[in-house]
Amino acid sequence: MRMIATGLAAAFLIAPIAAPIAAYAGPACTTEAKDKWMTEDAMKAKVAEMGYQKIKTFKVSGSCYEIYGYTKDGKKAEVYFNPVSGAVVKSEID
Repeated sequence: MRMIATGLAAAFLIAPIAAPIAAYAGPACTTEAKDKWMTEDAMKAKVAEMGYQKIKTFKVSGSCYEIYGYTKDGKKAEVYFNPVSGAVVKSEID
């Protein structure tokens, strides 16, 4: 019985720490294998065609391509793309 109580106490202590970490995880963009993804160069070209500019960061984030840059209107943008289709999955524009 004491072990159960100790386990529950530990769960209550860890849960508040783990929850914020999960909140910062990026979206799930695809379940396709990486060999089905657009190349980084092709995705960068598509991002430029979509009007994003001054890209400060372009990276693989989980199952997404992610950029930090600016919109054509000069607003800061953090955008997650489906790496297979190039579609925007999630964006935060300031």
